[in-house]
Amino acid sequence: MTTPAPLTLEQIDQLLSSGLIVSCQPVDHGPLDTDDVVVRLAKAALAGGAGGVRIEGAARVAKVRDAIPDALIIGIVKRDLADSPVRITPFHEDVEALATAGATVIAIDATQRIRPVPTLALLKHINQLGKIAMADCSSFEDAERAFAAGAAIVGTTLSGYTGGPVPSEPDYALLQKFCAYFPRVMAEGRFNTPEHCMKAREIGAWAVTVGTAITRTEVVTGWFSDAMSRVAPLTTAATN
Repeated sequence: MTTPAPLTLEQIDQLLSSGLIVSCQPVDHGPLDTDDVVVRLAKAALAGGAGGVRIEGAARVAKVRDAIPDALIIGIVKRDLADSPVRITPFHEDVEALATAGATVIAIDATQRIRPVPTLALLKHINQLGKIAMADCSSFEDAERAFAAGAAIVGTTLSGYTGGPVPSEPDYALLQKFCAYFPRVMAEGRFNTPEHCMKAREIGAWAVTVGTAITRTEVVTGWFSDAMSRVAPLTTAATN
C-alpha cells in the first residue's frame, strides 16, 4: 500500500478549492456495494471535480489509497452497536485501522450520547497519529466540545439523525452557527442538489459533502419513481 506524506491543513485547503467532497458509500448489500465499485466511484468523483472523497471501512480506504495515491480521503468506520447509538468510528481500533489504511482525515461521531469511548479520547488519538481529526456533530454544543478537544474540522453531519423524524432539507440554521464560529466547517447531511451546495458555500461552509445524490443509485431512482407514482397514469386511446 502506498503511504502518502501527511497533509497539512493548508494543503487540504488548496485541494478543496472546489469545496466538494463526495461520500462513496453505496447502499449496504446493494448491487454497487463492492470494493471495485467504491474505487471507481472515488475515481469518477475526483475526475468530476471533487476535492476529496469520504470512504467507509479501513479495507476500502486502503484500496482507494492504492488506486489514487494522492487523494484526499476522509475515512470512517461504521458499526451497529447493541449498547450505543453511536455508529461512526466508535473505537480506538477503528482510528488505528483508518490511519494505517491511509486516511488523510479521520471522522468520528462527536455527539454527546452513550458511547463506548469518550469523544475527547478518540480525537486525541487521531491527532497523536498525525492525522486530521473531524467531528461529525448534531448540535453546536457537540462542535464546540470537539473543536476544543482538537477537531480541526466540524461537520453538521448528524443534525437530524439523533432522534425523531429525519428532515428533508439540510440544516442551514445550524450551518450558519457553525460558520460564524469555526474556521473549517463541513456542510453535510441532505445536501442533495447543486443549489443546496451553493447555498452552503454562500453561508460560509469550508466544504460540502454530498453522498446519496451522487453515489446511491437505488435511493435516487426511488426519488424519481416515487414522484412519478403520485401522478395518475396516462390513458392511451385505443386505435383501430
